[in-house]
Amino acid sequence: MARLRTWQVFLVCVVVWGTTWHAITYQLADLGPEFGVAARFGLAGALLLAFAASRDESLRFSPRMHVVLAVQGIFLYGVSYICVYRAEEHVASGLVAVGYSASPLLAGAGAAWLFGAPLSRRFALGGVLGVVGIALVFWPEIVRPARSGNDGAVGAAYTVAAVLLSTVGALVSSRNRGRGLALVPAMGVGMLYGAAAALVGTAISGGRVGWPASWSSWAALGWLAIAGSIVAFAAFLTLQERLGAGPAGTVGVMVPMVALTVSILLEGYQPKTATVIGAAVAVLGNALILWPTRPALSLGAAAAE
Repeated sequence: MARLRTWQVFLVCVVVWGTTWHAITYQLADLGPEFGVAARFGLAGALLLAFAASRDESLRFSPRMHVVLAVQGIFLYGVSYICVYRAEEHVASGLVAVGYSASPLLAGAGAAWLFGAPLSRRFALGGVLGVVGIALVFWPEIVRPARSGNDGAVGAAYTVAAVLLSTVGALVSSRNRGRGLALVPAMGVGMLYGAAAALVGTAISGGRVGWPASWSSWAALGWLAIAGSIVAFAAFLTLQERLGAGPAGTVGVMVPMVALTVSILLEGYQPKTATVIGAAVAVLGNALILWPTRPALSLGAAAAE
């Protein structure tokens, strides 16, 4: 990533994360949601730990830290993503991505409630716009007559559950960073715990178990585990180093729009007027939440590097 210009790193991050939502649909073609999540994060966690070991980072954690990493992983990478996969069985992947963009709002509200973190008026306004926008995005899916395997209300419910569960994991992750845990090893261990939770979910649900049966499913697994969890993650860390945490967070504004565009182009999704308006409102809300008040370096300036 060091050789890429900042705008190129930003583009890598947005394109990779924006397309992972569609890649999930190829996994679902061969694997059950629970086992698909287990395969994805099991592989990603193992690769992240191998990457950390190659940089001589310690992979040892105390029993207490394993407990908090297990909680982080189970919520952030396990049960929340099972709900994501379940949601994509009922609605377009881009809609789930837009709904998932409410995570920063809930994480911020949770941090204020639990840890006393300050909330600005701009954050509050962005949150209201985000919720209204997401409601508009899903409204046409909720009110239309249910069709076999394509019940919009069920998809919306799974998306809400995914956001709530991931928020718990995000809050635990925030506390873990405050404890000074090395980011990459902690993330890798957390993913393995999430994969283990998904395997338990597979056993409980009686879901399909087995390796992908098609090249597209194998490609999706590789894209999700390698590109989505390592390449994009490295790109995001590079953005944080160059721009600061605030400007780097604006990646989250663009990712849902890329995901929605991919659904339109590749999944045959035809958005209604309410969906288009809602997506625009949700993006505005996310921008208010994530865009820094005083950015240290703008993306426009960075692009000239």
